[in-house]
Amino acid sequence: MNLKWKYILIAVITILGILGVKFLPLHKGLDLQGGMHLILQVKADEAIKADRDRIMDALKEIAKKSDITIDTAEPEEQTSIKVKLADIKQENDFRKFIKAELPAWNLESNPVPGTFVIKMLASEENAIKDQSISQAIEILRNRVDEFGLTEPLVQRQGLRGDKAIIELPGVDDPARVKKILKETALLEFRIVLDFDMSRDSLIARYQGKLPEDSEILLAEPIKTSPEQAQDQQKEAGYYLVKKSSPISGKDLRNARRGTDNYGLPQVDFEIKRDSTNTFGKFTSENVGQRMAIVLDKKVMSAPNIQDAIYNAGRITGNFTPQEAEDLALVLRTGALPASMEILEERTVGPSLGKDSINRGFFASLLGTILILAFMTFYYRLAGINAIVALSLNILIIFAVLAYFEATLTLPGIAGIALTIGMAVDANILIFERIKEELALGKTVRSSIESGFSRAFTTIIDTNLTTILAAIFLYMFGTGPVRGFALTLTIGLLANMFTAVFVSRVIFDTFVRERKTLTLSI
Repeated sequence: MNLKWKYILIAVITILGILGVKFLPLHKGLDLQGGMHLILQVKADEAIKADRDRIMDALKEIAKKSDITIDTAEPEEQTSIKVKLADIKQENDFRKFIKAELPAWNLESNPVPGTFVIKMLASEENAIKDQSISQAIEILRNRVDEFGLTEPLVQRQGLRGDKAIIELPGVDDPARVKKILKETALLEFRIVLDFDMSRDSLIARYQGKLPEDSEILLAEPIKTSPEQAQDQQKEAGYYLVKKSSPISGKDLRNARRGTDNYGLPQVDFEIKRDSTNTFGKFTSENVGQRMAIVLDKKVMSAPNIQDAIYNAGRITGNFTPQEAEDLALVLRTGALPASMEILEERTVGPSLGKDSINRGFFASLLGTILILAFMTFYYRLAGINAIVALSLNILIIFAVLAYFEATLTLPGIAGIALTIGMAVDANILIFERIKEELALGKTVRSSIESGFSRAFTTIIDTNLTTILAAIFLYMFGTGPVRGFALTLTIGLLANMFTAVFVSRVIFDTFVRERKTLTLSI
């Protein structure tokens, strides 16, 4: 490639770099613009228990279809159910039934005649865990998207980990964000069987043995206005409700904030088309009864069913406008399969982020000025060559970050500072090789060719080994580490272009075009 095409290539790269830096936004990380960093753990064991309870609750009905009568089914351990048959003569039939109808479960033991312990297979347990974690992260991503933030990050930590990493730039209400992300938002509609202000009184009413397929749930506190409480048909206390819920939050098509007859916030919801008949049948069969609207095992309201409901409804409660908006948000995005626990939390304010930018910029600028001053003083005009190459290197780094919408972080600025040092190191290596060749009495042109040739392999090896290390840091690291690895990799790739190619073009220009016989180095 002759000098003309080399000039064109350098000019194109320079112009593209300037355009990218000038007209494209540079995305800044949490530590530079402020925001919130969270690591949440999915309690996958809850999803396993939920699946066990689902099988346990449905076991009697499923077995009845095979003419097997189950007396009791109760949890034994997290992944096992203790089953007692009504007729001991059905033991063999029950074994065949489990093998045919519940392939993911295994008969673990038969402690006494007519009693069995069935246990979930390890493969099924692992599958439920993995599915619940993947589903939870997807739901978290949907909830984060509802905030309308720029460049949020939601990802799984590790290939099979049970933790989610969430980075939210520009968050101004961390408490609200944590509440929304942690809320399970499991919505159910259940028939009310009884109510009492006291849990103990409610249990005593049934002589300590509650009706089958029922449980007691706590009600939300009443509103301050008696008229509002009367309109909502809701009281503080305890509700005895059926366990079964024909539809749940997954059957909702949409949810949004609305207002009730008193102008107070409520949540209006719409039912999916394929669930309207189910909801209509459920409500038409229970006209005149109270239906508890249950959110995360807590009764939000319990209105009377006055007529069949098919496609829409409302949730009233002691909501502020923001709470109603947030509840609608989590209902739209779906219920988490298990609860979440915050393991790590970091919040960076905008002022601290700005201070980090100023300090990082000042440190990098000071280091660059000192390096350039040294190069000019020690290598004279050849030092100007290094300054041009280094300036183009920095331009390429910021242009690549802008073009590929990468995020610049404070460790990323440290990576740029390290790149500057390594870029100058490559120039120094080349210059010293040229000086050695000149000391041997070679011509300027021959010294330049030999200097670049001898230094080329060393520069490539040094940069490539460092790039390999940076790639591993990016693959297995998190937030700050990845930011450092990213800018370091971009800088080293740019360095191999500027130190070897651009710097050589500058030398060749002065030697070949101006017929230079001496070299200021």
